[in-house]
Amino acid sequence: MSGESFLNGRVTLHCGDCLDRLKEIPDDSIDSGVMDPPYHLTSIVKRFGNNQAPAQDGQTGAFKRASAGFMGQKWDGGDIAFTPDLWREVYRVLKPGAYLLAFASTRGIWRMGVAIEDAGFISHPMIAWLFGSGFPKATRIKADGYEGFRYGGQSLKPAIEPVFMGQKPFEADLNGTQNILTHGTGAVNIDGCRIQGGGEVKPRGSTGLDTNLNQGWHRPWKEDREKVKTAHDVAIENANRLGRWPANVIHDGSDEVVAAFPSNLKSGSGAIKRTTGVGYSGTEYGSENRPVGTEGVAYGDEGSAARFFYSAKADADDRIGSKHPTVKPIDLMRYLVRLVTPPGGTVLDAFAGTGTTGEAAFYEGFNAVLIEREPDFQDDIRRRMKLCLAGPDERKRESIKAKLEQDKQDPGPLFSERMT
Repeated sequence: MSGESFLNGRVTLHCGDCLDRLKEIPDDSIDSGVMDPPYHLTSIVKRFGNNQAPAQDGQTGAFKRASAGFMGQKWDGGDIAFTPDLWREVYRVLKPGAYLLAFASTRGIWRMGVAIEDAGFISHPMIAWLFGSGFPKATRIKADGYEGFRYGGQSLKPAIEPVFMGQKPFEADLNGTQNILTHGTGAVNIDGCRIQGGGEVKPRGSTGLDTNLNQGWHRPWKEDREKVKTAHDVAIENANRLGRWPANVIHDGSDEVVAAFPSNLKSGSGAIKRTTGVGYSGTEYGSENRPVGTEGVAYGDEGSAARFFYSAKADADDRIGSKHPTVKPIDLMRYLVRLVTPPGGTVLDAFAGTGTTGEAAFYEGFNAVLIEREPDFQDDIRRRMKLCLAGPDERKRESIKAKLEQDKQDPGPLFSERMT
């Protein structure tokens, strides 16, 4: 499979439609998939085509805009991310046990998730990227008695971008360890993604030394109190030394998001603590697994939003002069590729956009296979790869230069129709 190579062959760009290019990749050859497919925020293109009548005076022109895809981008107007055929190709090229991370909209993750599952992937709990910079798009009702009411597909302020997390099953007849030793894939990098937070992790939670486990959950080593205490001490020491266990929440550090996680917020390892000290197990209705007076010690911790990975929205340095509407921050992409890619592995991005996955993979010591159809974004990738080893001043100069060049070619504002 030929393509343009960058950074001593570490990153390869394949230009063209992702379905065509994926067919050229050998089976079971890629270690992880991290990508940002089109969000398909409207089905108007599929139903009506993209040549809608211009907006009439006094109308919003919503159908005209939506027919062109997200933010007027025609590449977002189809349904490729909702098509199982695409994900079957991704499934085919990934190694057994390999993970897939795919961004989606809050409205589209359900359809995309079903398509990914239909292709054979196992679903894991999604990752939530929280941010405070979203903007609601709602229409005011101009009628008596409805003051303060709005309607529209995005009446609430958007503050979350979901990331679907899936996994190709292990090779038949292999357990997890055997699959990892055979293919190098099948596990996430917990220690490499721990969160270094302020303060000390405190011993608290629901699995105390005297915990009475439900029938079927007894472990002989629990009878050795000294061994149990040692295990708990090691767990707490590791949490303080290595950092906090990564969660499936990422935030942008905005005041709104940080305020949602007050510094006195506590987390445990499962049971809900009551004032009596008795905890509900959650495994069997009405079952109690913590006698009165039991001291809880677990992996739980307390603290603010510092417990979660922080990544702000993409800035000028991340965008490198591109006008792509959904550029992801390099720090965010580095965290994600590090989470699901084994050492020395290769990351696949079938919707490369401006190439942030490729840059992130390079910085983290991985290789990357990028696929991009749009010529403008292919140029963005080439520029990004050229600037991977550049200093901040050169990146800034080239970004400004690219933006000015694109401004010359821009025929006008993205939304030219009259809006109310």
